[in-house]
Amino acid sequence: MQFARLLHLVDSAIPTGSFAYSYGLESSITFGLVNTPFALRNYLYSYLQQAGSAELPFIYSAFHLTEKSPKFQAVAEEYDAQLLVPALYKASAVQGRNWLKLLATFYPEAALETITQWFTAQNIPPHFTLVFTLALQRVGFGLEELKAMYLHMLLRDQLSAAIRLGFLGPLEGHQLQHDFYAVFEHILAAQVGKEYGEATRSAFLLDAAQVLHEDIYSKLFQN
Repeated sequence: MQFARLLHLVDSAIPTGSFAYSYGLESSITFGLVNTPFALRNYLYSYLQQAGSAELPFIYSAFHLTEKSPKFQAVAEEYDAQLLVPALYKASAVQGRNWLKLLATFYPEAALETITQWFTAQNIPPHFTLVFTLALQRVGFGLEELKAMYLHMLLRDQLSAAIRLGFLGPLEGHQLQHDFYAVFEHILAAQVGKEYGEATRSAFLLDAAQVLHEDIYSKLFQN
């Protein structure tokens, strides 16, 4: 039953706002960095590899803390400092706020408003990766479930964006999603036990494409 609840929470129909962002895919297509199905596969692999090395260590650290832990402030400040792309910074904060509001309605007994209050008091945006972890840990989900579902959400949103941009059809998109689940095991294994101080970013071309979001005409709701 608990796993079914987690599947519901990461369903694309849940209104957290992730559907509205392409996280670099739209600008990558616009500027010709992704122009073939093979290039899309390479892009997705790089995207997931960077998500694994840059995000999973923060999830690991946040899962073993609470917002009241002295160490958590260092984790939150470091994560905030590493989000250098304005569009992604804004998207992370918006999704984080939406996530906390949503889960507070599902789990009123968990007092998740204390997480929101902490971020407000520290004047740090409630970035999605951090509050996703804090909230789900508090309501009883396990670390391995969280990490796998986090990667699932990222992959799902990228393929949803590719479909809405007309780059591939729904059947192709779902086939790619099925194929890429085989990559998760390797990404997760490479990051086992790594804390936030070991987080790294390596897909610099992807970062550059993300910076260009604000300079293109967007076919999606937002970039």
